[in-house]
Amino acid sequence: MNPRSTERLLIDGPAGPLEVALNVPEHGPCGIALVAHPHPLQGGTLDNKVAQTLARTFHALGYAAARFNFRGAGKSAGVFDEGVGETDDALAALAHARARFGESLPVALAGFSFGSYVQTRVAARVAVERLVLVGPAVKRFAIDTVPADTIVVHGAEDEVVPLADVLAWARPQELPIVVFPGCGHFFHGRLLQLQRTVAGMWHGRHPVIPGA
Repeated sequence: MNPRSTERLLIDGPAGPLEVALNVPEHGPCGIALVAHPHPLQGGTLDNKVAQTLARTFHALGYAAARFNFRGAGKSAGVFDEGVGETDDALAALAHARARFGESLPVALAGFSFGSYVQTRVAARVAVERLVLVGPAVKRFAIDTVPADTIVVHGAEDEVVPLADVLAWARPQELPIVVFPGCGHFFHGRLLQLQRTVAGMWHGRHPVIPGA
């Protein structure tokens, strides 16, 4: 995914202009992947490296990858709303992508940290193909149960969201967690591994990712 191929635009959002970044495969997309970034009050934007990695992963898998800035981040209007308004932001970005690429395309949702929380809220509102949650901010936010095929990836040395908290959240659901040993919250030095892991689990195999 060439950064120069990223289309950035402002759409009408629930709190005013909403900044969106799109990466579209050359040949018609097989689906739409909506990617949500980490906490905007802690520097999270759609340019976050994990968010970019998730978009790159789905773009390589043939999806139209849509990232967006939550209200108050980047060029998006509004102020932080504890995940409630941010859910509306995500739904607005998704509605734009569906109107552009096709209402009938399957929708994948991916989120990092706070973005994972928002995506679980979105999944309660729309039909989705599958969820990918990276470094989910459990305990910090009330993340409910998720579908059994949800892909959850977490760092063993996460300094923001302790692995023990994620395991406690997953245990009642009997939900498998992919743990990266020696990895912190922001997956420094492990982004390529994250990309390969998510892509491999998406179709139950380990494809070669272009540019990897």
